[in-house]
Parts: sequence; structure tokens; C-alpha cells
Amino acid sequence: MRRKESSPFIERLIAMRLAKFIGTHGTPAVGLVRDNEIIQFSSQDVTSLYEILDADDPVQKVESLLANAQETVAMDQVVLLPPIDQQEVWAAGVTYKRSQTARMEESEAAADCYDRVYLSARPELFFKATPARVTGTGQTLRIRKDSKWNVPEPEFALALNSRGEIVGVTIGNDMSSRDIEGENPLYLPQAKVYDQCCGLGPWVVLASEYWKEHSELSQVKVQLSIVRADVEVFQGDTSLDQLARSLEGLVEYLFRDQHFPRGAFLLTGTGIVPDNDFTLQPQDIVSIQISGIGTLTSEIIQG
Repeated sequence: MRRKESSPFIERLIAMRLAKFIGTHGTPAVGLVRDNEIIQFSSQDVTSLYEILDADDPVQKVESLLANAQETVAMDQVVLLPPIDQQEVWAAGVTYKRSQTARMEESEAAADCYDRVYLSARPELFFKATPARVTGTGQTLRIRKDSKWNVPEPEFALALNSRGEIVGVTIGNDMSSRDIEGENPLYLPQAKVYDQCCGLGPWVVLASEYWKEHSELSQVKVQLSIVRADVEVFQGDTSLDQLARSLEGLVEYLFRDQHFPRGAFLLTGTGIVPDNDFTLQPQDIVSIQISGIGTLTSEIIQG
């Protein structure tokens, strides 16, 4: 760790990438990612990423924290943590045409149900993970030992404050056991919620800054790569303009008749679905890249 040469003026070029990490002191910290280093905020000024996300003006909050930041840490000297504190993680389903088709293929009996959800005003929303079930980039994600058909679901993820405002964006991996959900739609919680079932990261980009560079949804590209024994066995891509629902509409339904005093994360659905003969295997490396955010990489384990 080294002292900053000067207190930098926050150029918007930094894109406001906020990370949680374990640095050279061995304790969790919060900071601003800049190129190949992290400007570490003083623990006396902020102890959680959520304090920034729930501020009246997150950008102004970061600027004030930078004024007192005195240290930078090289990225290769830190362990990135998932950018979540005490928030719940929720997810939306059947929001892309490809997702609708995949769900109908999973379960012939429930095909009409998925078709009607895709066309209805009310979206499918479900609870995905507690913070303890979330892992960050470079960490492991799990496939269930009682499932034989498992896939990653790369998703554009929203960081929401306690007031239901979209204050940040990140990358999500909504791991799914397709055979369990396909057997009966009522098994959805078991197909989706289990230990190490959700990936988030590598950091949160403040939404106000992100949309300045990505004003059109077509500019937001989502890419998925799965590597097995050093060979890429699947690759897919989509863009956010293929989403059949608005981001604001999904958030509005999530906050109906419930409140999130610590905010929430909302995964907005997937438009990339591997073929029906594909399933994840232990030691697969899953990488999800989204324009302007970065890459979330996870190794798959089972049991």
C-alpha cells in the first residue's frame, strides 16, 4: 500500500466503480477502482458500501470520501468481495424472448404459464439469495448435487437503495437447476436458492455515471463464456435492448407492498440460455462480461 501523490480530482472517467475488498491490512474495506488500483476510503468515514448507495447523492458522497482518502492499493494485492452488505437479492424471470422459450422447453406442462407471464403486465419476481449465499469474482459458485441439468444465467443487476431508486449497476449470475424447475414450477425456490447460488460483481458502478456512457440500451452488451479444461464450450451474447420490460417497471413491482430498509439487488433476467444438451460441470470457469462494468468470473463446484 502506498500514499497517494495527491488528492485526485474525481474525473468522471473513473466511472464511479465502487468495490468491497480485503486489502493488505487483512480487513474488509471499501474503495474506488481506478485503472489497476483501488483508492481506499478511510474506515472512519465509511464502513460499508451500502452507506454510499443509500446516500441522498452517492456521487457527492464518493467525492467527500475521496477528499480524506490517503491510500491506494494495487488490484493484484487485494481480494475482491461481492459488492453486497445486508441487502436481499431478488430476480426477475422470463424477461427476454429466449428465456421464455427456454422455460417452455423445460416444462411442457407449464409452457402456457411461462408464455402468459412473458405477455402479462405483472412480471415474475422471486427471492434469490441472502448475502451469505452470494460470492464475488474469482470465487466459486455451486451446482446442486441432486440436479443433473444446471446452467448459469448472466444478468444485468440493479443496486437499489431503501427508497426504491436504481443507484448502481453490476453483474449477476442467477445459477439455475433447470431439471428441478422443469419437473414442477413450484420447485422454483429449490432450483434457484441454495448455498453459493448467486454471483455478484466485480463491483458496483454508480448508475448516474453509467447511463452517461450507455444512454441507449443497445449499447449494453452481455457476454457469457464457459471454459472447460482450457477449451471454450459455450459462448453467447445479447444486449439490454432485447429486454421485454423496463428496468423501472421491474423495480416498481418489487417495491409494491414491501420495503427494503437496507436496499436490495435485482437481477433483471437472462437472454442467454445454453442449448438443452448443455450442463455445467465441476471446475468449469464461467465468465460474464457487461459493457462498462467489467467481468464476473466464477469456478463451478458441486456437493
